[in-house]
Amino acid sequence: MKKYASLAIVASAALALSACGKSDDASEAAAEDTVEMPADELPAMEPSAAAAPMAPVVDASAAADAEANAVRDTANNAAAVAAAAQAAADEGEDPQTPAQ
Repeated sequence: MKKYASLAIVASAALALSACGKSDDASEAAAEDTVEMPADELPAMEPSAAAAPMAPVVDASAAADAEANAVRDTANNAAAVAAAAQAAADEGEDPQTPAQ
């Protein structure tokens, strides 16, 4: 008799759990969860002080341009030093190296 009682309890528990389950049927239409609202209708709120600041957006082209500008400036400086050294050599003076 205990076996039948245990079997009945287990069967009823299995049916109860399966009745509580959620069905993700693909044939059901999807409902949109978000609501869009124009920015001027949003409630005025101060940003939370506890919220983490947003990370800046890195623009790869700006970083590449900055690197190219640095290389160009270095090349221009080297050319200016070489021209100054050549001019000093032409005049017979000792060329001075720039302090770094």
